[in-house]
Amino acid sequence: MKNKVLITGASGFVGYHLILAALDKGLEVHAAIRSNSDVKHLDGLDINYTHLDYHSEHALQRRMEEMGWDHIIHAAGVTKAATQDDYDEVNAGFTYNLAAAAKKAGVRKMVFLSSLAAIGPQRQHTGALITEDKCPEPVTAYGRSKLLAEEKLEAISGLPLVTLRPTAVYGPRERDLFIMLRTIKGGLEPYIGKAPQNFSFIYVTDLAEVTVQALFLPVQGAYNLSDGAIYDRYQLAQVAKKILNRRTLKMHIPLPLVRLIAGTLERTFRRNVPALNRDKLAELTAPGWQLSIEKATKELAFKPKFNLEEGLKQTIDWYQEHKWF
Repeated sequence: MKNKVLITGASGFVGYHLILAALDKGLEVHAAIRSNSDVKHLDGLDINYTHLDYHSEHALQRRMEEMGWDHIIHAAGVTKAATQDDYDEVNAGFTYNLAAAAKKAGVRKMVFLSSLAAIGPQRQHTGALITEDKCPEPVTAYGRSKLLAEEKLEAISGLPLVTLRPTAVYGPRERDLFIMLRTIKGGLEPYIGKAPQNFSFIYVTDLAEVTVQALFLPVQGAYNLSDGAIYDRYQLAQVAKKILNRRTLKMHIPLPLVRLIAGTLERTFRRNVPALNRDKLAELTAPGWQLSIEKATKELAFKPKFNLEEGLKQTIDWYQEHKWF
């Protein structure tokens, strides 16, 4: 009999790739989706759909016992919300309810997809790596909500849990980095200010594979994840231009002007949080997002298959094939 895995956030970008990785491992996949989720891209996959009431720990426990799920991968959450309370309710409160129910229902292992945003960046451009024991200093409401979720989970004693903190995730179906790639394809290469910055990335299939792998390893704790490399602020564009065979106009937009634009967008689109907002600027302008994956390499046998050039080639090919640009 196949092991049953519940994957939350299954209709999303990362969720889709988690489903593929779980199916590849021979698991029986149960995909938790919202009633209004677009699941056309999941047609043809051998999966079971389910709906969960994240507001109720009791309802979640009852559902888990009814379905007999062996494992849970929790990837559901919000990346854009109007207030800190809105972030906290979904990213921390719902996560706690799911985990508390999982413990009571006897789930064998839960993997929680947190974020490097929960720990926050290095505040100085020193090149120092972010490790799992770095003092948390999240710089966004999203990051604070993910940190709160981690703290709530730590309070559940006896929960068989692995927490993964991926850096910026990209790949086919991703929409945020896609905006930057589309801009580069159009001949523009914008930057906020001129201060030096370091970034890190992880290709989505590498993240999906290590997430599923973590279900079956006798480990618990938190792990930072990236492709293991450090990139300066210009390397993503350099790689993308090479793949797209494009020349661009490089622009450095003064930070005060960007803050003004972000504030104007927030006031104009109050009901829908814009992609560029003042909270997000703290993340976009941070000096250092470079991290160590030594712990994940040793304890999760994590071996990334894609560096930025290889991953962007796969990603851009997919965008072009599916006529995203």
